[in-house]
Amino acid sequence: MSIPKFSDLPVLEGLGYRHAWDVYGRQDNLGSLNLINEAAVLRGLAAAVSGKRFALSLPLTDPDPPLFGRQSVDQSLVELDRNTWDDRLDCFYPQASSQWDGFKHVRAREYGFYTGLTAEPGDIEGRLGIDHWAEGIISRGVLLDLPRHRQGRGREYDAMAGEAVTPGELREIADAQEVTIETGAVLCLRLGWQAAYRAVSDDDRATMARPDGGLTYSGLTGSEAMSELLWDWQIAALTCDNPSIEVKPGDPAAGSLHRRILPLLGIALGELFDFEQLADACAEENRWTFTFIGVPIRMPGGLGSPANAVAIR
Repeated sequence: MSIPKFSDLPVLEGLGYRHAWDVYGRQDNLGSLNLINEAAVLRGLAAAVSGKRFALSLPLTDPDPPLFGRQSVDQSLVELDRNTWDDRLDCFYPQASSQWDGFKHVRAREYGFYTGLTAEPGDIEGRLGIDHWAEGIISRGVLLDLPRHRQGRGREYDAMAGEAVTPGELREIADAQEVTIETGAVLCLRLGWQAAYRAVSDDDRATMARPDGGLTYSGLTGSEAMSELLWDWQIAALTCDNPSIEVKPGDPAAGSLHRRILPLLGIALGELFDFEQLADACAEENRWTFTFIGVPIRMPGGLGSPANAVAIR
């Protein structure tokens, strides 16, 4: 199907943001994942050359402690009989570690969730749950490595500094790495947050985890121009290694990228991914594409899911 340009999408009256609620129909549950058709899957599989695999998900216990006031997962070992044991997980937040944001995770104020649904999440039976994504997010992955790009040009960068990354710089990195963002690709953006987080002290991590801890990190600007770039690139999903894709603290004048692209444009988002080993391998060969496979859990009505993602080069 023909996907309209961002500039041709209608503006939601009262909010002033463009929306894509009618692109795939008002009963749609997949949003940008509709772009992963059979041809996109085959392009993704063809991107694997060496067969080397890379885990893109953190352990379920990382970050430790969890961010944004979430609780740590509590694992119990349960003896079913003298030969059989099970795991039991309590306080399990599917979005506390590497994770997917489902379409019931964020809404556009009173205008609703993706496709304009205004009911509360628990009242939207059969719609927008993460279970609709469980066939798998399988496509050609493209990694853009911002810290390595900056370093190569002698430009400073701090993943914890709260710097807003612009659409122009994403284009610049893609050009420098000589990669094309094809329709249906999974765009993986290394912002360097994982490496920076691993370098801080336990006390600093505890402070960062508190809702009032003043957590800051670099990320994408929330501007309309960023939404336009991501939409017109026709990506199937955007994944980053920082906690929320966009910069924190954000700029109210630029707006909320989450609000712009999750409930309004229906672009699938993944956060807290681990791209460190993958980035090293990509840089060594100067080849930034790979097979991306992520399979969200089939939790009916779920608002999010562990990433459960790998790359195959």
